[in-house]
Amino acid sequence: MQGTALISLGSLFSRQPAPLLGLDISSSSVKLVELSRDKAGNLVLERCAIEPLERGWITDGNVEKFDEVAEAVRRLVKKSGTKTKSVAMALPPSAVITKRIVLPGGLSDLELEAQVEAEANQYIPFPLDEVSLDFCVVGPSTSSVGDLDVLIAASRREKVQDIQGLAEAAGLKPVVVDVESYASRLATSRLIESLPNKGAGTIVALFEVGALTTSMQVIRDQEVLYDRDQAFGGAQLTQLIVRQYGFSPEEAESKKRSGELPDDYEASVLRPFVESMVQEVGRALQFFFTSTPHNKVDHIMLAGGSAALPGLTAAVTKHTSFSCSLVNPFDGMEIGDGVRLKKMTREAPSYLTSCGLALRRFSR
Repeated sequence: MQGTALISLGSLFSRQPAPLLGLDISSSSVKLVELSRDKAGNLVLERCAIEPLERGWITDGNVEKFDEVAEAVRRLVKKSGTKTKSVAMALPPSAVITKRIVLPGGLSDLELEAQVEAEANQYIPFPLDEVSLDFCVVGPSTSSVGDLDVLIAASRREKVQDIQGLAEAAGLKPVVVDVESYASRLATSRLIESLPNKGAGTIVALFEVGALTTSMQVIRDQEVLYDRDQAFGGAQLTQLIVRQYGFSPEEAESKKRSGELPDDYEASVLRPFVESMVQEVGRALQFFFTSTPHNKVDHIMLAGGSAALPGLTAAVTKHTSFSCSLVNPFDGMEIGDGVRLKKMTREAPSYLTSCGLALRRFSR
């Protein structure tokens, strides 16, 4: 009996799930976020850090330079000061096949698993023994009474092993592998809830501006109405700086981040780039309107490293006539002592996916 008493006492003391890091590996940087809750249940940002990656170390979600990226993750962990080892990571949507299926209700866990494997065979174009497969029950089926909507997700095992290997090489323990777009949606859903009427029925177009790709998800009540990727991103601004001033790409990137650029930068480089970014946003929205019954969105949210460019949100609002804001995934959170507020505020839009991954601590 004594053993059980100890276990239940232990569970009284651990008020929150075991610590978990959100680790986001993109083509231009690795980002880390650690969250906790205070006694009142408010989310606390304990740590966040970014470490840049050189171009070509990761391309199209493939790890080309394993040792260099693993070393960058090690530096990131050290820089953040965290002692936590468990980590949630994510694969790009292009590396994951997801499918919603309907299964009969009342199945045991084992029967459910067997059914999912049988169904997965139809949708996955490679042998199941080369695949990492997972599923979750979304809830009662909307189309047939008594059945369940189940989401299955599959990825080639080598893709999963690649990112797990990066964590392990940096002394971390991967416990969750998610999909980047799901993680960024989880972080965004917190922000949507702070809109009028808790965001119910609100159509939000979320744009994440990466280095090479801008991805758009249109969300209403936690459901994705439309998504699309465009080959456009912050790296193009770096190239414009290189072309205009003859810096090396590394120099241009660091000057872009620190803002140490010549006086004519704003007029001759930044403004034209913002203008072309606004055009891309407008074009993506047009695709959404022409391929769905919708003809407006209620709100545009911009995230990612290049979203914080001066004047961008105002220019998007002017061009599209929809209200637009810059995403700060830590909005409404308490900020822990380990966080440098000014630096975090400047980089906040870059942390959307890593914040969503860190939130998995509370949604597992």
